[in-house]
Amino acid sequence: MKKKWISLVMAVMMTAALAAGCGSSSSGSSAGQEKETQTGAAAGAEADAGAANTAAADEGTGAADAGAGTDAGADSASAGDDLLAKVQNSGKLVIAMEGNWAPWTYENEDGELVGFEVEVSRAVAEKLGVTPEYVTGEWDGLLAGVQAGRYDVMANGVGYTEERAQAYYYSDFYAFNRTALVVRGDNEEIKSLEDLDGKTTCNSANSTYQLLAEKYGATVKDVESLAGTIDELMAGRVDATLNAEVSINDYMREQPDADIKIVDYDPDVEQVGMIMPYGAPSDSLRDAINQALEELRADGTLTEISNKYFGMDITTNE
Repeated sequence: MKKKWISLVMAVMMTAALAAGCGSSSSGSSAGQEKETQTGAAAGAEADAGAANTAAADEGTGAADAGAGTDAGADSASAGDDLLAKVQNSGKLVIAMEGNWAPWTYENEDGELVGFEVEVSRAVAEKLGVTPEYVTGEWDGLLAGVQAGRYDVMANGVGYTEERAQAYYYSDFYAFNRTALVVRGDNEEIKSLEDLDGKTTCNSANSTYQLLAEKYGATVKDVESLAGTIDELMAGRVDATLNAEVSINDYMREQPDADIKIVDYDPDVEQVGMIMPYGAPSDSLRDAINQALEELRADGTLTEISNKYFGMDITTNE
C-alpha cells in the first residue's frame, strides 16, 4: 500500500512538472513571436524608407527622403505622442514640400532647395532649436503623409479651407495670396472666373486651385508643377490655369516671352499656413510654431524673406 501511495505521489509530481514545462515553452514561443513581429515591422519600415530614398534620389532633389517621416513616427510614440517632444528629442523638424513651385519652394541652379517656404520653415526650426529636414514629393502624397504622421509639417503655400481644417491643424497664417486666372495671350473667350464653366484647366490634384476651378464649372486636369501647367496651356491642351498671383508674376518675369496673361482674380484672399497632423499630440508643436512665427513677424524676418522672393510683402493681409 505504501509503495502504491509513493507511486501515486511520484506520478502527480511528474504530471505537474510536465505541465510547467509546457507553460514555459508556450511563454517562450509567445515572446519569440512578439519579437519577430516587431522585427518584421522594423524591416518593413526600413524597406519603405529605402524605397523613398530611391524616389528622392531619382527626383534629384538633394532633400531628405520620405523615410525620415517614418522614423519620425516611431520617435513620436517613444515621446508619449507629444509631437513637439518628439521633434526636440530627434533634433529635427521633418518638413514636406513639393520643391517644384517657384518662388515658394524650388531648386536653384546648384540643385539646392530654396524659396519662401524653405526659408520661413528653416527660421521656424531654428526658433525651435532643431534642424529642418526637407522631404519633397507630389501634393497629394504630401497631404496624406502629414495626415499619417510621416511628416511633422507641410510648408508649401497650403491655403486654408474648412475641409482641410477638419483633417489638419493649421499654424497661424503667415502669407496672404490672391489666386490669378491665366490664359494664353490670344484667348479672348475667357475673361472672368465665370467663363470657366465647361472649360478645362490644369492644376495639382486636391489643390485649392483645383477646387476653385471646379466651383466655377471647369474640368481639371492633374498637373503637378507650375511649369507643367503653363506647358499644357501653351500647347492648347487646356483652356486656362489658376495659380498664385505672385507665382505667375515670377514666371512671367523669368520667362518674358511666355505668351500668357492674367484675366481675373479670385475675390477671396487665400490664407497660407503650415499644416500638421490633427489632434492633441500636435497642440504643443502648433503653439511653438505660432510663437516662432510671431517672433519672426515682429523682428521683420517674414517681411524680409517675402521681399526677397516675391518683390513685395505678402506676409500681411493689410
